[in-house]
Amino acid sequence: MPGPALLVIAHGSRDPRHAATVHALVRRVRAMRPGVRVETGFLDFNIPSVPGVLKSLAAEGVRDVVALPLLLTRAFHAKADIPAVLREAPQVLRVRQAEVLGPSPLLTDALERRLYEAGLAPGDKASTGVVLASAGSTDPEAIAVIAAVAREWRRTGWCAVRPAFASASLPRTEDAVRELRESGCERVAVAPYVLAPGFLPDRIARGAAGADVLADVLGPAPEVARLLLARYDEARTPALAALGASA
Repeated sequence: MPGPALLVIAHGSRDPRHAATVHALVRRVRAMRPGVRVETGFLDFNIPSVPGVLKSLAAEGVRDVVALPLLLTRAFHAKADIPAVLREAPQVLRVRQAEVLGPSPLLTDALERRLYEAGLAPGDKASTGVVLASAGSTDPEAIAVIAAVAREWRRTGWCAVRPAFASASLPRTEDAVRELRESGCERVAVAPYVLAPGFLPDRIARGAAGADVLADVLGPAPEVARLLLARYDEARTPALAALGASA
């Protein structure tokens, strides 16, 4: 019996780079797990919409869906927007919402991949301060998670790791860059803790003007694709256990 379909739910953006990056990530996920049907739905700005994909899946006879928020923290979209949309799914569908992607060691692995692609080497860690630059949130839980990720990542050997935010919270990227420079780090790098390009990632990039290195967004990094599949497997396991118990 095939497993549940995987519906990757992205926020959406007027910036065409956003959807292109999401689709590139989903293509990598499909290639890694060819036996799983993987679809993409957007909450806003882009098509197909999440309700549209759910209706199409139901019409095609799909009955089990794992809905995976393409989010790094459990902020408003994961707690309110996405559950509200999923509650409106066709009744023939059994929809299980997976956990958000972060925090995860795979994400810090992806961050380091992007930093090394931008010019750093593993031997630079001890002399490099890193700004962990996220989009920002008004949700205290999300902000606390970013701070915890920075603390844990610092323990892997970086000179320092400071969180920064493009909106809603402080400090801004440029302030964290300046603080690291003043603290004595030999070089300063900015690692965007975001999945796809757009308005806020562009703000992060502008704030990184005083840094030595600016990494790319996480995008379709292989570690991110592996993490999507791990969250999918975690969400589908209870359903499989229930099927086994009823057999």
